[in-house]
Amino acid sequence: MELLSDPVTLAVACLAVVIVGMGKGGFTGIGALATPLLALCLPPVTAAAVMLPVLISQDVVSVWSFRRSWDKWIVAWMLPGTIVGIGAATFYASAVKEEQMLLALGLITLAFGLYRLWVERGGRIVAASNSPGWVGSLYGIAVGATSQIAHAGGPPFQMWVTPRRLPMATYVGTNSVLFALINVIKVPGYFLLGSLNPQTLSAAALLLPLAVAATLVSVRVVRKLDNERFYLMVYVLMVLLGSKLVWDGLR
Repeated sequence: MELLSDPVTLAVACLAVVIVGMGKGGFTGIGALATPLLALCLPPVTAAAVMLPVLISQDVVSVWSFRRSWDKWIVAWMLPGTIVGIGAATFYASAVKEEQMLLALGLITLAFGLYRLWVERGGRIVAASNSPGWVGSLYGIAVGATSQIAHAGGPPFQMWVTPRRLPMATYVGTNSVLFALINVIKVPGYFLLGSLNPQTLSAAALLLPLAVAATLVSVRVVRKLDNERFYLMVYVLMVLLGSKLVWDGLR
C-alpha cells in the first residue's frame, strides 16, 4: 500500500477504479482512460500492474451479471487474435513506446467515433455489419496488444463489434467475457516482466472493494438504457476517449 500512501495518488487511483467500473458495467471503452490517468501519479508500468488485479475482480462481477447474454461466435473469433497480440506486446515490451501506441490508438478511435456519429446522425437507421469472423481475429490482435501495454483494448473491440448492432445486453456481455479471458491471459506476462509484485498487489487489494461497488452500480445503470441511447453514448465516449489518448500520446 506504500504506492498509494500519498493522498493525491490514492484519490487518482480511486477515480481510475470508478472509471474502470463504469467500463466493466457496460460503458465499454471508457476503461481505457484509467491506466493513463493513474500514470499521472505512478510510472506507467506500475500503474498498469496495479490496475490488472482490479480489472480481474471487476471482470468477475461483470461476467456474472451478463453471463446469460454474450455472443460465443464473436469471442471465438477474436480470442485467438488477442492471444497473438498479448504475446507480441509482451515479447516486444521494451521496444514499444507507450506514447506512440496511445497516439495511434487515439487517432483511430477518434476518427471511428466521429464517423459513426455522422453516419447515424439524426437517428438514421444503419444496417448492421456482418463482416466475416477472420476480420474479428485481426481486430483481436490490436485488442490484445493495446490491452497488454496499457489496458486499452476497448476501442479495437468496439470498432468491429459495435457496428454489428447487437442487443445491448449481448454487446456488454460479449465485452465482459472476452476481456475477462484476456486479463487472465495477461497475468503471466506481467509476472514475467516483474511488474506484478508485493507492492502493486497490495495497492490493488486496497482498491478492490471500490472496484466491485463501482461495477455493480454501473451494471444497474446500463440495464435501464435503451439500445439507441446506449450506442449513442458508446460513440460519444469513443470520441472523448480518442481525444484523451491522442493528448496522452502527444504529451
